[in-house]
Amino acid sequence: MIAIPILLEDSDLLVVNKPPGIVVNRAESVQGETVQDWAEVFIKSNEFTPSTDEEKIFSERAGIVHRIDKETSGCLLIAKNPVAFVELQRQFKERIIKKTYLAIVHGRVVPQIGEIRAPVGRLPWNRERFGIVPGGKEAVTRYTVHNSWITPNGKQKEEISLVELYPETGRTHQIRVHLKYINHPIVGDWQYAGRKTSRSDRVWAPRVMLHAWKVTFTHPTGGARVDVEAPIPDDMNSVIHQTSKA
Repeated sequence: MIAIPILLEDSDLLVVNKPPGIVVNRAESVQGETVQDWAEVFIKSNEFTPSTDEEKIFSERAGIVHRIDKETSGCLLIAKNPVAFVELQRQFKERIIKKTYLAIVHGRVVPQIGEIRAPVGRLPWNRERFGIVPGGKEAVTRYTVHNSWITPNGKQKEEISLVELYPETGRTHQIRVHLKYINHPIVGDWQYAGRKTSRSDRVWAPRVMLHAWKVTFTHPTGGARVDVEAPIPDDMNSVIHQTSKA
């Protein structure tokens, strides 16, 4: 069984720190264990006998309320019972749940505080990828730049930035697409930074440098505000600390 650190646990839910490289949901195309496999055993959702559609969805998803990409690390919410599952899904739908990400991106981002507002949808010529497309779904990402550095990149030195991001909407690949849109793709992003750039990145950065850092939500039964933070992972810290301030 894969090891997944638990950041918070009570009788209704878990917040786990998903390691990079692990897929959240099972699929025919996915090889190896997933977070869903782990959660199914941990909360024993496969032993639950559903009697309603909501309970069936809870059981089928092993309580996993949302997803983050395979190479993204950080906070992931898992419900332990159908009541918590339905309520947390409602909070996501109504944008009550707030998430904060950290990303290491190419270039010096200007302005240091800003908002990206551009519709995101599947690319007609490649259904595996998303982009800024007419008729796409509304998508808004606010951001704050922490710092910029110079990092070795082959024979050249390149400026990169550590950016804190606050997605107001939850579109698939939203942060990655939005950062590409403003010409600051995430370091190591094999889908959106470009093949040549991402290949060069992975000499010194092992993955898409994106981390689901914090999550804030209302407890599904207690009603109190809950704030959870996932420590910045070693691979991202290594990239930050190997660089020199510009």
